Amino acid sequence: MQNKAELPPYAIESVANALRLLLLFRERDIVRVTDASTELGVARSTAHRLLMTLAHEGFVQQERNAKGYGPGPALLEFAYSSSGILDLRQKARPLMVEVSAAVDETVNLLVLEGRSVRFVESVECERPVRVSGRMGALLPTHATAGGKAILADMEMAEVRALLKPGLARMTAQTIPNMKALEDELQQIRHLGYALNKGESLDGLHAAAVSIRDAMGRPVGSLAVSVPADRGGTARLKSHVQVLAVAAERLRQLL
Repeated sequence: MQNKAELPPYAIESVANALRLLLLFRERDIVRVTDASTELGVARSTAHRLLMTLAHEGFVQQERNAKGYGPGPALLEFAYSSSGILDLRQKARPLMVEVSAAVDETVNLLVLEGRSVRFVESVECERPVRVSGRMGALLPTHATAGGKAILADMEMAEVRALLKPGLARMTAQTIPNMKALEDELQQIRHLGYALNKGESLDGLHAAAVSIRDAMGRPVGSLAVSVPADRGGTARLKSHVQVLAVAAERLRQLL
């Protein structure tokens, strides 16, 4: 980001700071007031006002159970409108609604973004106790079922290059190293689905399958996310067939 001292004389500093703040979401899932204050070099009160203003306009939203802000619907729509992601979301959502109704759980659509995956669409179930939709969240690819499903459809050399800096640990269950990841990706290729049992967040389990285009290349993934007490291995596997059918139907629409 451009240094504040380099702003041209006609620039409006508050606008520049708001734009810099939005750029932080390229690399962060959550931005806290302290993060904004540090990155922008402004007082916490100023950072708080900037975030509240952006929230009012829908560019950010305060996250439940988190002391920070995530991307808001206006920012996400702006980001996706100029890419193939918008088309993918529009075609995927009706199928996601069907999957969510069939399994009575939350369904997410994920796409690869650098070495991470972005949750670009979510459909929550009606259960009182459920996993909240993660739309807008950016998580390490290797720590999510959807991310691992995408990685399993890539060449291993490409995976190694993508994750060369190393694997971040999200929880005690996160895959710890490339050897363990490669072994799991081989198993995912054989099974046709990926599981996440507390690897990105304690208490959250998920099953996912990749979405392929007409050329067989992975363009994203569909995942069912469930609370851990409803997410035993057998229960997760029971969601795979409906996910696979939806992914195949989506492939035919792309």
